[in-house]
Amino acid sequence: MKKLLAAAAVVLMLSGCSSTKDWAATGGSRADGVVRLSFVHGAFEKPVLNESQAVALASKRCATWGYSGAEAFGGTTSQCNMPGGLGGCNQFIVTKEYQCLGQGNGQQAGVYVESVPAEEKQIDNRNRWF
Repeated sequence: MKKLLAAAAVVLMLSGCSSTKDWAATGGSRADGVVRLSFVHGAFEKPVLNESQAVALASKRCATWGYSGAEAFGGTTSQCNMPGGLGGCNQFIVTKEYQCLGQGNGQQAGVYVESVPAEEKQIDNRNRWF
């Protein structure tokens, strides 16, 4: 009976437990219109994710840059954040990239955009040296 209980305990430990994880903004590029979201989980955790929370967070970040929304690029990348013994890993950081949608706002992005009247856009070739 003790062997059965010990085996059941080992199976429970190895199967891990599900835990809800929230995405957090961890980087990106305003100029490229890319937002990086990440979460951390332990070696034996089985993360439960809410994709709509991730899209809402990425869209909010993109909106601050003048974009209209965001969509996921595709898959995720997982990187060992805390190495464990015997070559294993105790903690992982998982990252997903989102592309901002729309044109964005160049002036908010720190890009100077000068408005030139149409009559000044004409090039005067008489005073040009080639």
